[in-house]
Amino acid sequence: MWERGRPPRKPRPSPILVPPPPSSPPPRLNLLLPRSLLALAARAMPSRRPSPVLLLLLTLSLALLFLILSPSSPSASVFSRSLSSGSAIASSSPASTSAPPAPVKIYLYDLPAKFTFGVVRSYTAARAPSGSADAAAALPDEQLRYPGHQHAAEWWLFKDLLRRRPWDRPVARVDDPSDADLFYVPFFSSLSLVVNPIRSPPAANASGAAAAFSDEAMQEELLEWLERQPYWRRHRGRDHVFICQDPNALYRVIDRISNAVLLVSDFGRLRSDQASLVKDVILPYSHRINSFKGEVGVDGRPSLLFFMGNRYRKEGGKVRDALFQILENEDDVTIKHGTQSRESRRAARQGMHSSKFCLHPAGDTPSACRLFDALVSLCVPVIVSDYIELPFEDIIDYNKISIFVGTSKAVQPGYLTSMLRRISSERILEYQREIKKVKHYFEYEDPNGPVNEIWRQVSLKAPLIKLLINRNKRLLERGTNGTDCSCICSTTPTEITAAS
Repeated sequence: MWERGRPPRKPRPSPILVPPPPSSPPPRLNLLLPRSLLALAARAMPSRRPSPVLLLLLTLSLALLFLILSPSSPSASVFSRSLSSGSAIASSSPASTSAPPAPVKIYLYDLPAKFTFGVVRSYTAARAPSGSADAAAALPDEQLRYPGHQHAAEWWLFKDLLRRRPWDRPVARVDDPSDADLFYVPFFSSLSLVVNPIRSPPAANASGAAAAFSDEAMQEELLEWLERQPYWRRHRGRDHVFICQDPNALYRVIDRISNAVLLVSDFGRLRSDQASLVKDVILPYSHRINSFKGEVGVDGRPSLLFFMGNRYRKEGGKVRDALFQILENEDDVTIKHGTQSRESRRAARQGMHSSKFCLHPAGDTPSACRLFDALVSLCVPVIVSDYIELPFEDIIDYNKISIFVGTSKAVQPGYLTSMLRRISSERILEYQREIKKVKHYFEYEDPNGPVNEIWRQVSLKAPLIKLLINRNKRLLERGTNGTDCSCICSTTPTEITAAS
């Protein structure tokens, strides 16, 4: 019934619903659209019937939109490529990929020349023929050459920092010590140890007596110089790096620098409160014989096993004499007593390049350069050294490139040669292929060789050093009756001092 005074209501027209288009392959763009633009427009329309012209325009717009988004449409392809390239750029942005870590900043101490180039001059002067002029004395520092020596890593690291290599490496040299994370002390400690003048040098002191070189005096003078440096005193040398590759290098002051990072060949002469794998870095010796330039193979290696070195060593190396007695009468084994000389190196090169396996028994200490001579010769090392430490073991699996034999088994008559003869030629080739993959890590002359890897190992110590420095700032004085294991090889009491 109508209400009094009002006309009857007209029914509200229903929204215009356009059925969705027939199913088709999804467009390349992942866009969310309404089921129908016409439906959306109809909801917004007034209650009156829409104009046919408006409906026509909406229909044409909808058709044009679907044409643009069609997979076969050129416009869609261009748009899709545009978005794809944008996605590629986004995926390569620093936010989505891990950027290489910033290099650890290292400061090279400008030591008095007597500790670096001066050691080289003292070495050459000590070995110059009697009565002859010392050629090195007249050369400028940049023309000096480090003598051929198995501990030449100290020279390679020093020269590398002097060259100021690019910042895309594990460490970068800085000129301001306040910016440094680590401090490198470039004392040629191993060469200093072996200077051993064979005659009095021509230089004389004020009293007229010959000035003899003293490695012990050099060590003491080095520490006196360092202890005057504010950055040494700041953390008692914990953020300093020393190279002491010879087992006896820096022996007189080792307790006073045991907080620092030590670059060593092994721990044969060091106590557990002086050095450890946690804070220190194992270096490869510099090989003394030329690298093998040929390909893998066994045909040119008729000898089964080769060793050439000093037969008689101290306590740790007595196994050598036992192995000599067992192996010296084997037909396809070459084992010779020899000392360091040019002729010995020539014979060692020929023997290693023509042998399938090279013996590496312990000497006075667990390691020696002979192991690295074998590796650059593609001669599979047979390591008889129960306490050996090896460089770069976080990236090199030595079981793939060498054979380890316990000392107690190696000295059993017949055991070593029988075991080696059972190894097939194909297995030897596998060892050689693996050696070739990592050989550059033992060749200091290689631009991507051990120098870069040593710096990487040193850079990995920086977070630990920072942790220990911050930790020590809050600790009260501790007793010295035992090693503080959490502080890693340090029995030195730490005190909290008031800030000045």
